[in-house]
Amino acid sequence: MGDFLATYYPWVKSLHVISVIAWMAGLFYLPRLYVYHVEQVEPGSRTDAMFQVMERRLLKAIINPASVATWVFGLALVFTPGIVSWDQLWPWMKAASVLGMTWFHHWLGWRRKDFLAGTNKTTGRQYRMMNEVPTLLLVVIVCSVIVKF
Repeated sequence: MGDFLATYYPWVKSLHVISVIAWMAGLFYLPRLYVYHVEQVEPGSRTDAMFQVMERRLLKAIINPASVATWVFGLALVFTPGIVSWDQLWPWMKAASVLGMTWFHHWLGWRRKDFLAGTNKTTGRQYRMMNEVPTLLLVVIVCSVIVKF
């Protein structure tokens, strides 16, 4: 298995980066949709229904598949011989940040269910603040991998 992963390392790494970009794009955009949804849309209106469709499609068609692909290709990189040295700090920092990103992804899914049920209590300001979470995690992930501190 190690020889296979080492042989296809550039392809796996490329697919991992592509998946991360798609995942991050969705994680940046969905909270912005939530801000507009909560601040500009009357619950139960046609616009409310339209926002719910957009949010569902973004989550189900882009964010969810991209996160699965990110995890699959990322784990393949972890199991590629010679790539990760677990006696250093950086892989632990990256792993913790990826778990945080995954939690944020699920938090967005839970908020979508609140909109669907008509029980959203989160404000536009709170969504704006939460929109910074993936940015902070992304900085930690990229610096961990590139700088390898």
